[in-house]
Amino acid sequence: MDEQQNRVEVEINKQSYVLKGNESPAYMQIIAQYVDGKIKQVLSRNSMLSPDKAAVLAAINIADELNKLQEEYDDLVKMIDEDKQ
Repeated sequence: MDEQQNRVEVEINKQSYVLKGNESPAYMQIIAQYVDGKIKQVLSRNSMLSPDKAAVLAAINIADELNKLQEEYDDLVKMIDEDKQ
């Protein structure tokens, strides 16, 4: 099962990365831009952070967003299930 993977070169925090995946190159570019924006946001608050620390803090912020969205989704699914009963 050798699926064709797309490849796209992206820039995150002034570093080049090659992303490979089944998603479209445009989608992978959007995701990379989102991560880059989050790192820039962290660095705008504290420009003395190392790139590694800025990346970790950006990852924590993204994980927080994901967790909150997951909780909202779960609450909505619960409400829909309750309405069906």
